[in-house]
Amino acid sequence: MVAGTGLRLSIVAWAVTRAVLMMCVFRVWDMPGSDVSVDIEVIYQGWYGVLRTGIFPYDDVTWQYPPAAALAVLAPGLLPFLGYAPAFFVLCLLADAAVMGMLLYSVRDARRSPLGVWVWVVGVPLLGPIVYARYDVMVTAVAVAALLTAGRRTRLSGALTGFGALLKVWPVLLLIGTPRGPRTRSTWTAALVTAALLAVFCTAAMPGALAFLTFQRDRGTEVESLGSLVFHLARHVGWHGKARLNYGSVEFLGRHVHAVSALALGLSMLAFAWLLVWRLRARRFTPTTPYDAAFAAVLLFTTTSRVISPQYMVWLIGLAAVCVTMRTPRQMLPVLLVVIAAPVTQLEFPIWFSHVVASDKLGVATLTLRNGLLVAATVISCTRLWRETVSGAPPAGEPDPPTEPRESALVSR
Repeated sequence: MVAGTGLRLSIVAWAVTRAVLMMCVFRVWDMPGSDVSVDIEVIYQGWYGVLRTGIFPYDDVTWQYPPAAALAVLAPGLLPFLGYAPAFFVLCLLADAAVMGMLLYSVRDARRSPLGVWVWVVGVPLLGPIVYARYDVMVTAVAVAALLTAGRRTRLSGALTGFGALLKVWPVLLLIGTPRGPRTRSTWTAALVTAALLAVFCTAAMPGALAFLTFQRDRGTEVESLGSLVFHLARHVGWHGKARLNYGSVEFLGRHVHAVSALALGLSMLAFAWLLVWRLRARRFTPTTPYDAAFAAVLLFTTTSRVISPQYMVWLIGLAAVCVTMRTPRQMLPVLLVVIAAPVTQLEFPIWFSHVVASDKLGVATLTLRNGLLVAATVISCTRLWRETVSGAPPAGEPDPPTEPRESALVSR
């Protein structure tokens, strides 16, 4: 009875908070700071016009997404009775509702915790209207579906993961935590086949499908990234670089920027190496491991990225919500840190973004706090994942999770 009341309350809270977000993106209520809707009204709509002609925008350096992203950009055409931007906002709301619905369905029989639903209900509005002004919430919906189906429908989970990777690459990290044996073979094969078929189809159907690889390679250090803190602080001791719009985002330009960008790429490679070592050494897979590993992996690559755009937080909130639906969540502390980082991210962008670009004390302090929370969440998340699966002992004070069902019962036919 209490659980049912809590879920009904979560639905009401979701409806109220999402109504506020929609008022923000429709400018019924003007948010302070930068306008988050400009990218949709200018950049996305420009891509829409190009994609409708049957080619990718391969001469536009701001197009830095894998080929299936074209589906998200073209999707507002499904609502011809609305303008492009309003239709996009509505579709993002529907993706948000889909995540909410999947989480509610996953906790329907009380075997999972409704607290995960609340992580999504609360975390998204704390991040602000940027959630509906980028297509990342659509990708997050696909990733959440892939994780929630991983237990008993491995081929479907793998297909969703492969599709998600062709939308925005990062969902491929969901594969890292699948238990060894038939589940891994089934999931990974489905993901590989789906991604390969989609890539071949997009490449054959439209010129420029792989242009995004060059544009991603050439990106520098964006002013919100962890590495950017070097230059924010250096500005106060005589560094004369500039913060300018470059490759679709505000990046630092000047001496030593290439070195810091290369260091960030090196850190991402080290993160991949750590995940590989973890995968090879892990010997204790539990029902929470696929979710915990996905959350830790995405945290690693978000934190070490040359670009930590605010919409990246949507990915983490979605994965955090799935982790917390487990009755014995190992990642509770890093999840809490991510949820705390969400409103700080909204302060950093869009509210105080001018201060961040100017590298003044307010901007640097806000950015340092947000990035510090993400670094702490990453270290704790990876440490707990290692202890649970490699060392064989859960974090102090936490009970062992229930025994995992037999693989044969979980592999889809």
